[in-house]
Amino acid sequence: MSKNVSLSDGEWKLMNLLWERSPRTIADMVSELKDDTGWSKNTIFVMLSRMEEKGAVRFEEGSRARQYYPAIQKSETAAKETESFLKKVYDGSLGLMVASMAGQKALRKEDIEELYEILRRAEEEASM
Repeated sequence: MSKNVSLSDGEWKLMNLLWERSPRTIADMVSELKDDTGWSKNTIFVMLSRMEEKGAVRFEEGSRARQYYPAIQKSETAAKETESFLKKVYDGSLGLMVASMAGQKALRKEDIEELYEILRRAEEEASM
């Protein structure tokens, strides 16, 4: 399931629904996203068609409607998206991104503690 799929912001909304619970019908997704996006059935159908062409989703014909499933894994997709973002915006430097966020005071105490824990684990793994 290791596909290099780039998702738009709207496609991320649909994928997050599918990763949360699958299968889903278009009607399910319209209902779920009604307040957030106001997307119509046709809008979601067009988006899902494009996502199917990309290899991000698949569907099965149900008794009443198509049942949509994710065809990619969230963890792999998020990792590839993060790597792409880092390369594009911060020239691949995680340190530069964290420094930027810290400079903008975008890091809460909990975020900093979480970063320390991640770094401690990475350091332990690197010394093995």
